[in-house]
Amino acid sequence: MLPRKLFSVTVLAAFLAAPLAADPVALTEIRDWKPVYGRIEARDTLPARARIGGTLISLSVTEGDSVQAGQELGRIVDDKLAIQLSAVDAQIAALTASLTNAETELKRGEDLLQRGVTTTQNVDSLRTQAEVARGQIAAQQAQRRVLEQQTAEGAILAPIAGRVIDVPQAMGGVVMPGETVASIGGGGFFLRLAVPERHATQMAQGDAIAIDMPQGTISGTLEHIYPNIENGRVVADVAVPGLPDGFVNARVLVRLPVSTRSALLVPATAITTRAGLDYVTVTTAEGPQPRLVVPGARHKVGGADMVEILSGLIPGDDVQAVK
Repeated sequence: MLPRKLFSVTVLAAFLAAPLAADPVALTEIRDWKPVYGRIEARDTLPARARIGGTLISLSVTEGDSVQAGQELGRIVDDKLAIQLSAVDAQIAALTASLTNAETELKRGEDLLQRGVTTTQNVDSLRTQAEVARGQIAAQQAQRRVLEQQTAEGAILAPIAGRVIDVPQAMGGVVMPGETVASIGGGGFFLRLAVPERHATQMAQGDAIAIDMPQGTISGTLEHIYPNIENGRVVADVAVPGLPDGFVNARVLVRLPVSTRSALLVPATAITTRAGLDYVTVTTAEGPQPRLVVPGARHKVGGADMVEILSGLIPGDDVQAVK
């Protein structure tokens, strides 16, 4: 081990080796941050429901797929609709034949009426029969359009543009009207927080929030605080531009500003570590002197890296930092 005197000289020489700039330290207001976990959620989660009952014969999406509003996700077929369409077509064909016969009879009756062989009453009866046949055909055609619309409603459409979150059905299964075939998350994504209620009064709408992501720290804005406290926690929403949506309901670490306090901060370059101990150089009447300090957390102040000093300095000390 180095003698104490030699060690002090070595430390002092290390501090004097680099160009230094002296600056008095003062108490600075800093914010304390509370780490909590937030959950990535979609703003709108809507189900793509079956509009008719039947068999799910196709399903073209799976969890994680991106879809557009109105995109066909699958198709349901009800065999009874095809049978009913065939029955209606047969009815229309029969009524068309009846109408053709009625029109022929009507034309014959009108010819006979001109020759004075038949009566006007008989011709009116034939005309009524033809009109009834036309009305019956129109009714069957309307019924056919209803069946065609029901068949078209077998298509399962995406209610909004977004990402498929859940697909509870499988191809080949029987689906009832109103059942959910897929859940779509859209309208953008946000972070939902559940913060202990003791921090509720220290949160304000518009606060800046720090979010730790794998690619680095990004910032968001506290968008909404819900007044209802559930299980001792306040629910809040955070808007984050460019929030990744690859995993819905994924948890990410969020740091909330919960309080402010005064602290002594020095530039990170002012601290030198020797033999496991941290020193800063303080300008005194006798010249620059190394002083043992206990550093705390790091903070960003005006874009500069600053370190909180827990002990070893007092306000007004001239601390030298490496340029």
